[in-house]
Amino acid sequence: MNTSKQLFTEITSNGKLEISLKEMPVLTPKPHEVVVKIEAAPINPSDMWPMFGPADLSAATLDNDKNVLSAPVHPGMLPRIKSRLDQVLPIGNEGSGKVVAAGESEAAQAMLGKTVAVLTGATYTEYSCVPVQACLVHNEGTTYQEAASSFVNPLTALGMVETMRMEGHQALVHTAAASSLGQMLNKICIAENVPLVNIVRNQQQVDILKAIGAQYICNSSDDDFMKQLITAIDETGATLAFDAIGGGQLVSDILTAMEYVGSKDAKGFNTYGSETNKQVYIYGGLDFSPTTLNRAYGMTWGIGGWLLMRFLAKLQPQRVGELHKRVADEIKTTFASSYSNELSFEEAMTPEVIARYNAKKTGEKFLINPFKA
Repeated sequence: MNTSKQLFTEITSNGKLEISLKEMPVLTPKPHEVVVKIEAAPINPSDMWPMFGPADLSAATLDNDKNVLSAPVHPGMLPRIKSRLDQVLPIGNEGSGKVVAAGESEAAQAMLGKTVAVLTGATYTEYSCVPVQACLVHNEGTTYQEAASSFVNPLTALGMVETMRMEGHQALVHTAAASSLGQMLNKICIAENVPLVNIVRNQQQVDILKAIGAQYICNSSDDDFMKQLITAIDETGATLAFDAIGGGQLVSDILTAMEYVGSKDAKGFNTYGSETNKQVYIYGGLDFSPTTLNRAYGMTWGIGGWLLMRFLAKLQPQRVGELHKRVADEIKTTFASSYSNELSFEEAMTPEVIARYNAKKTGEKFLINPFKA
């Protein structure tokens, strides 16, 4: 355990992406730290921009001898990522494993031998030395695969409902809603009687959500999509949406539907639209094209970004602890994740495999096992 294989990413100022597998020393834990042997680390959509940035992965090449994947980055894209140029950065938001060493503090010692999930931004590694605060301790009987996706999707889904309540809304709209995160959000909303409008893009995704009991599902590929969306928003009263897509005009369509519902009973002049605030938070980037706004929804609306870590920072530590416990208690049910592929580090660096997981297809979720032969 003196050294640990670990994946890193770098984009150089001359326009070259390099993903490299390096041998790193395993740090000795300080009193408040533990060393986790990482057994499973998911590849989430939120991992892919830090990993690859705007590189042209269709032109990627792998040097097996040096354990380096290279790909070009168009010079015009470099100003967008100026802050990370020429820096070798760790990757991997979350993962799970066994605590194999601990600092001398009581909290650290209590974790020895436990299965924990960690949120570090550097989990594509064999061993990770982290503060105890970065760990979510799982119940006995939870496997490493079950624990691997304990933070990003579960806490984002819980955070959406928390945000709804904190901001005074009564229902939600969610896009790309058949994703693993979307299915978790449906289970939470069904259990807590929160009306949820799901937006998906094909019939297969409609069927996925129907199977888990979703009530309001709008298929953006249907000719009557806007009619479906307006009806669902009218029945739920949703005035808050979370958008995983980002680009295109879907955000605008959601606001338009909310405004149509909010103004349908208006009388007289309605120059500035409905008085109820309509809010959309963009939390993902499945589409990096510009967000198009066709402003047909009055003047009481907002669009912003939503980031899990910044949201959690607003909560009291006790509340964060309560959310962590709920995730641990429901990791086999509400927050269960399944994986279609398990990869070694070397497989995760292969251009053909990257093309598959970078496609972010519903029903395909990839997991890195650092110790896979």
